[in-house]
Amino acid sequence: MIAQRRRLLQAGAWGLLPGLQAVTGPHRAQAGTAGSAPRRPARRCILIYLLGGPSHIDMWDLKPDAPREIRGPFQPIATSVPGTQFGEHLPHLARRADRLAVVRSLTHPNNDHPYMTYYTLTGRISPVPLGANTVLPPGRNDHPHMGSVVARFKHRLPTVPGYVAIPEVRVRMNTQPVAGGGRAGYLGPQFDPLAINEDPRQRLPTLDRPDDVSADRFQRRTRLLTILDGQGATAADRLEYAQTRTTALELTRATAQDGLLDLDAESDKLRDSYGRDRFGQSLLLARRLVQRGVSFVGVHFNYMSKCDGWDTHKNNFKCLQNELLPMLDRGLATLLDDLQDRGLLDDTLVVTMGEFGRTPKINGNAGRDHWGACGSVVMAGAGVRGGTVLGASDRHAAYPTQRPVTPPDITSTIFHALKIDPHQLMYDRLNRPLPLSGGRVIHELF
Repeated sequence: MIAQRRRLLQAGAWGLLPGLQAVTGPHRAQAGTAGSAPRRPARRCILIYLLGGPSHIDMWDLKPDAPREIRGPFQPIATSVPGTQFGEHLPHLARRADRLAVVRSLTHPNNDHPYMTYYTLTGRISPVPLGANTVLPPGRNDHPHMGSVVARFKHRLPTVPGYVAIPEVRVRMNTQPVAGGGRAGYLGPQFDPLAINEDPRQRLPTLDRPDDVSADRFQRRTRLLTILDGQGATAADRLEYAQTRTTALELTRATAQDGLLDLDAESDKLRDSYGRDRFGQSLLLARRLVQRGVSFVGVHFNYMSKCDGWDTHKNNFKCLQNELLPMLDRGLATLLDDLQDRGLLDDTLVVTMGEFGRTPKINGNAGRDHWGACGSVVMAGAGVRGGTVLGASDRHAAYPTQRPVTPPDITSTIFHALKIDPHQLMYDRLNRPLPLSGGRVIHELF
């Protein structure tokens, strides 16, 4: 009975919310410069997660001297950092390379969407074996998404959520609307994300109070909930629900006051700069949320494109050139400028990554397949040393040759940037202590 009541209460509350190596590249001499100003503590993070697996060899790590069946048709272009090149279809980001740190040596020997999505977003391997046909919905035995960890151990502002997902994670090839590893797991429902699964180009009803519910009626309902909440439940049940309900009510009030999710409040010029596609407007919404105190926003690039997302098994180059790369180039460049203009970039970490890279060899459908052995991650803001390239891959971008890093290293680094100790303990449902992350911080990035 208690378990059933808890599920109903949760649904009601969140139903309102539907051995260190040198840094490579020209800036390596700056590492650890004596007398440099201490970095400001990072307050927030925007994760841009390119579901499907972005092609690192066509974006951040081109190999122009490789055979054509590997290098493809794209050409490298110069960036604002001498000696560093990006792909030709990232011109806006190339001009902002001095703000970016590129990790070219992310590696793990697995090529499955479900496995690697869970691993990269939580920093841990799923307790249930995952493969192409074993995708599971989220459960309370899951390890928490890094956004939920931030919500639990960093966020302190009760009037806005700690973690917002735009939209929630849906693994490629998954019939489930939400995938395991996308929510709080054993940290508890109060640290699940506020899910923005609607298209942000439309009016978002997620936190709207119904038109037929006046402020007075809203308060009466709140008092009634307080009475009902005290009936037939343990103290732990009452506390858990009270925390979730209080957050939901505060969010509803905050939305009515300042339009937390209202992109109509942004100028047409700025909205055009981000791009009027769903991805660009999701990035604008992410900026709006962190500006108002949200600690972690995950923009999970699910089905935001005419192509099959970043899972480019076929027509890799047409999809990248005609849609995916222009969307990312325009949207991410505008996000960096927008944060900078508002004085937010110095204490906002921006991370761009996917679950893996793509195969060096082009397949018979002009595509590239899954490749976990090598990929790239890009970071900016929050004390990240711009103009840095960390690690390197071999002549085919197939395997790291310098400074290999793993997904847990990335999660540890994100926590470190946010002034969260990755060695701090959390407890699973069996009360077993676990560090927030089992990886090592990539200190060379700061």
